[in-house]
Amino acid sequence: MRALVVHQHGSLENLKLETVPDPQPGPDEVLVDVHAASVNFPDLLVIGGTYQNLPATPFVPGKDYAGTVAAVGSKVSGATPGDRVMGQIEYGAFAERAVVPSRNCQRMPASMSFAEGAAMGLVYLTAHFALVERGGLKPGEIVLVTGAAGGVGLATVQLAKALGAIVLASVSSDEKAAIARAGGADHVVRADAPDLRESFRRQVFAATGNRGADLIVDSVGGDVFDASLRAIAWSGRMVTVGYASGRVPEVKLGLILVKNISIIGLQVSDYRDRAPDKLRQVREELARLYEAGKLKPHVMAAYPLESYREALAVVRDRRALGKVVIAIRDG
Repeated sequence: MRALVVHQHGSLENLKLETVPDPQPGPDEVLVDVHAASVNFPDLLVIGGTYQNLPATPFVPGKDYAGTVAAVGSKVSGATPGDRVMGQIEYGAFAERAVVPSRNCQRMPASMSFAEGAAMGLVYLTAHFALVERGGLKPGEIVLVTGAAGGVGLATVQLAKALGAIVLASVSSDEKAAIARAGGADHVVRADAPDLRESFRRQVFAATGNRGADLIVDSVGGDVFDASLRAIAWSGRMVTVGYASGRVPEVKLGLILVKNISIIGLQVSDYRDRAPDKLRQVREELARLYEAGKLKPHVMAAYPLESYREALAVVRDRRALGKVVIAIRDG
């Protein structure tokens, strides 16, 4: 089979398209013919060698897949060859075939395309766990989403709106503002305005009647995180899910005390191993919301496997609007 292989961590030039042996499923595993795999920001960190969980080289990166079941292990009862499935793995999705644990294999809704299935993965799981499990969202609350036109951001905008929130979307261009509004955002906050710390707070308070945001989901970090913290409501919560800006922010504890706020971390992949039943329930809930028309992955582009560097560079350079997908097979 063809696969993207990392022999040494580093730049995207270290990633090579190669022909490698087909993997074989173990007793509790499923072999999937991968039709589409989405690109996530953590994939770039894994390739670069800066992610918290790094596989030994050589390896095939890629965390989100969608495809059809080719074969199942001797102990697998929930999947059969030919099933259309999607799911998440720690690495291995950027290949024509991938072996996945059966618990990480979910049937796709009949109306969902493979590109949507791949895009409806890690970012929507992150959004759900950030809003519900970690953020404790209640209907009618005000949610501020940073990086709102990116993969995690746009998924969070859509899901927060589906769950009954008032949604503020932080973006840095007119094009991204339009994408966020189409995803359901009630208000747009510009993160490219001069004097970000003060202008950001003014925009949020103007949109919320001087209340601020009850819940903030931040995937950007850096200056946007700092500015968002000043726009949080009294007794509000911030869930930090990533640092796409490249700077991990630091927080003065005095601000947490005087505003009575909570800052909450989320590493969603941990739930795959520590709470697989909870993760399965969230996957099923997201599928129901998709079938009800309340969620719709925005696939910016689907690149052929041969154009993998271009696909990865779009995400690396923060040019992605919604999700970028690598089309592994036709159909």
